[in-house]
Amino acid sequence: MNFVGSMTGFGKGEHTNENIKFSVEIKTINNRYNDINIRTPKYIRSFEDKIRRIIKKRISRGRVDVSVTYEMLKESDVEVKANIPVAILYKKALEELIEVLELEESPSLDTYLKLPDILETRKSEEGEDETWIVLEEAIENSIKELIDMRNIEGEELKNDIVKQAHRIDVLIDEIETYAGTVVEEYKLKLENRISELLTDKYTIDESKLSNEIVFFADRADINEEIVRFRSHIKQMVETLNKGGVIGRKLDFILQEINREANTIASKSSSVDITQRAVEVKNCIEKMREQVQNIE
Repeated sequence: MNFVGSMTGFGKGEHTNENIKFSVEIKTINNRYNDINIRTPKYIRSFEDKIRRIIKKRISRGRVDVSVTYEMLKESDVEVKANIPVAILYKKALEELIEVLELEESPSLDTYLKLPDILETRKSEEGEDETWIVLEEAIENSIKELIDMRNIEGEELKNDIVKQAHRIDVLIDEIETYAGTVVEEYKLKLENRISELLTDKYTIDESKLSNEIVFFADRADINEEIVRFRSHIKQMVETLNKGGVIGRKLDFILQEINREANTIASKSSSVDITQRAVEVKNCIEKMREQVQNIE
């Protein structure tokens, strides 16, 4: 059996070798699609496609924010170089600005170092494979922690939805019980009302009364809705127990359950049935809120 996963979670993973240490943080929140956003240091930006592929294999739905940081433990395959052409362009622009503004001070080295792209961090091609091995392990560690958290929360969501489903089962049983007496109650009310309106000079037309009762019985019959309702509830619980990536399927089943609830409420002429139909709708809304969080 697969776990039911929440779309909300957080995971942090680290891995190191003698040269470098990577830290990876992954945060996920609700989203209809698989929206992955990656923030990495510039010198490993070439690995972003690999990172994205790993995450897509493990996370199917939700907004995913990935943050990668690193720490150099000693001199390794990383090179830091001055971007001379860019620095010269900055120098010309600053000198022009000083002249236009009639400033006396010239920009210091510290000013240049704060400008974007003055210093470039690069990794040598020889060390690329070694760097990826360390980074990949850090990513896997963070994903494992993230999924563990999502599974724990997912089980809580599942338990709450199943609880609501069981409550709906009870309400549907009660609705079915009341539905069995609706036609007879209507017949008695109709006969009593007609008797009140007619004097002793007139008699009730049994044929017309029977036709009216048959018409009402057909209009008020909710047996098909109850059968479908129970089938949808059963399917929902089975889907939850199966687990996996089930959020969209659960959402569809809920739409069908809600449709049956609306039909039962619209057909009802009984206060008892209407009250329970309203409570069923409340349970459905609680389930819907939880389903929106499931992967």
